[in-house]
Amino acid sequence: MENKSSRLFDINGKTIVITGGSGVLGSSITRALLRAGAQVAVLNLHREHAQAVFKSRPHPGENLFIHTTDVTEPVSVGNALEAVLNKFGKVDALINGAGGNHPKSTTSRDLPFFDIPVEAFKIVMELNLLGTVVPCQIFARHFAEKGGGSILNISSMSAFRPLTRIPAYSAGKAAVSNFTQWLAVHLAQEYSPKIRVNAIAPGFFLTNQNRFLLTDEKTGELTTRGQAIIDHTPMARFGSPDELVGTVLWLLSDASAFVHGCVIPIDGGFSAFSGV
Repeated sequence: MENKSSRLFDINGKTIVITGGSGVLGSSITRALLRAGAQVAVLNLHREHAQAVFKSRPHPGENLFIHTTDVTEPVSVGNALEAVLNKFGKVDALINGAGGNHPKSTTSRDLPFFDIPVEAFKIVMELNLLGTVVPCQIFARHFAEKGGGSILNISSMSAFRPLTRIPAYSAGKAAVSNFTQWLAVHLAQEYSPKIRVNAIAPGFFLTNQNRFLLTDEKTGELTTRGQAIIDHTPMARFGSPDELVGTVLWLLSDASAFVHGCVIPIDGGFSAFSGV
């Protein structure tokens, strides 16, 4: 007999859209969703990159759909929704995984805060904040029309504790956390309490974006910044992308049916540690 509690976490047959689903963290989540039996639509600015990331998956056309999308442009996202509905016939959940930083918005000895180009700051804010808001506008309208759905935004530990050197990224992710809470209240009160909105806030995971900020490119040893992070992480290590999966499955499934408007840290204890 099937265990009733195990069915709480079941997402088999759900159609889940993920933006930025071919990045290090996004691709790990995408593969986990596919393994769990979901139909997954990856919305990516560069279709070729996404295709290359998932080329080893057998029969990708059956339950994996890749669509070129600019998450900051409403028309592009609207076209993506239409394409996903044509492919799978429904959408049950949206994961907003698109985001990132820009080298010219990162302070350094050569680039003090005072000289950060406004355009670079705008790029980061648009990608992280508008790249979350716009898909929510398009897909939440669809969820409102059907009377239910789930939205999962990707915030960051830098929203809890602003990190040195990355002011635009920290501000953008803090805005994502705030927007997550606002949208949760708005959709439940104005449209349907069956539309849930939450976010996860990953701590420190080695990605293409931060790898050589945290580890030395030549030796692989921790940089000063990387060591400082480990020293302030009670679990004394970086996270593995697969360690996001359990929380994602929980938040997309009926197991979290009364979880709404929350930003869940996945950080090895970083946000709990005062440093003393």
